Amino acid sequence: MLTKWMPPGADIEPLKLFRTLAVHADLMSRMRPLGAGILGSTTVEPRDRELMILRTTALNGAFYEWGVHATAFGPSVGIDEDDARAIAEPTIDPARWSDRDAALLGLADELHENSTVSDELWERLTIAHTHPQLIELISTAGWYRLLSYVINAARIEPEPWALSA
Repeated sequence: MLTKWMPPGADIEPLKLFRTLAVHADLMSRMRPLGAGILGSTTVEPRDRELMILRTTALNGAFYEWGVHATAFGPSVGIDEDDARAIAEPTIDPARWSDRDAALLGLADELHENSTVSDELWERLTIAHTHPQLIELISTAGWYRLLSYVINAARIEPEPWALSA
């Protein structure tokens, strides 16, 4: 089961998160389709997905997952170490980001703070995103908040190869 959760041909051992989830094999098997679906989706641009994941995990203090994504996915979507660290700051500097990126980071912030999205932000988001994309991004934030709960409660230590906060 652990091998199925890793990318094909991965040359690292299964992630600590996956090994933690494996203590409940039935739950883990039910979680896999959604996690794989989010990472493999063609509905949402990979950069948008990673902005949402990095901000959500940072806001939730799940720096294990933030580090995994900053290292394994960030560079391939144009998010370097400085960008990842800026995303993890308590307050986002909108001048650093394009309007599109700033709106997505704002989405993560509003969902985290209020569990909803303001009308003003929704209008900004719909300039560059379809409703299916926004529903998927909201669901991505929820999924990574759930994972943040597991990571934080289980006190999963960072992967040795991942960026640390």
